[in-house]
Amino acid sequence: LLRSMTMWLLLQSLLLLLASCLRPAAAFPKGCYPSEEEGLKTFRCSNAQLTEVPRDIPNDTNKLYLDSNRIPFLPRDAFRDLPLLLELDLSHNAIASIESGAFRGLAEHLRSLDLSSNRLVSVSKDTFSNLKAKVNLSNNPWLCDCQLQELIRTVDLAAGSSGGIVCDSATQEEHVGKAFLQVIADTDFCNVYKRTTDIAMLVTMFGWFAMVISYLVYYVRQNQEDARRHLEYLKSLPSKQRRSEESSTISTVV
Repeated sequence: LLRSMTMWLLLQSLLLLLASCLRPAAAFPKGCYPSEEEGLKTFRCSNAQLTEVPRDIPNDTNKLYLDSNRIPFLPRDAFRDLPLLLELDLSHNAIASIESGAFRGLAEHLRSLDLSSNRLVSVSKDTFSNLKAKVNLSNNPWLCDCQLQELIRTVDLAAGSSGGIVCDSATQEEHVGKAFLQVIADTDFCNVYKRTTDIAMLVTMFGWFAMVISYLVYYVRQNQEDARRHLEYLKSLPSKQRRSEESSTISTVV
């Protein structure tokens, strides 16, 4: 009996050990695998045909490679459970939209963020709020406007990446095809926007003012016309009745 119990316990321990070894591997998406590089825990999902950020990434990961996939969108809290992440590579995807708060939880440790070669046209500066990481935004179809200008002034660009931020479209046609940092050396997009807004407000105010003046002029002229007609009517009355009506008109006017 003792022998049977010993064998049973050994078999149970072996099954538990086997399950603990197989569970993490089975949870990883196809094409993803963990490794250790230069003493840092790395998780690679390069060229894995992913269409979203995987959910079962080990939370002690230091370096995460999600490059060369088909991820179109980064939702809020996409990397919330990775407090030790130092490097994040999202290059060569189809990312066209990043929700505010997508990088929440990474501000303290993240030192490198690669978003190059995606489909970003416009991103709010709040997207990278509090991030200290070096950010690569090159090779995206950027719209060069005030929002991009504010974004560039907020983030810390990765060395050598600034020349790759090129205007695919722009509020002013002559800037298309030019490096954005070269353009804003001579053009302040936010001031141009402010001047345009101010002019629009002035035009609107002038329009309302003109409408009020026109109404007042019309009102005065209409009253004058009514008074003239009434006086002509009074003149056509007999003298006694006319004096009475005139007195009534004068008292009404006063």
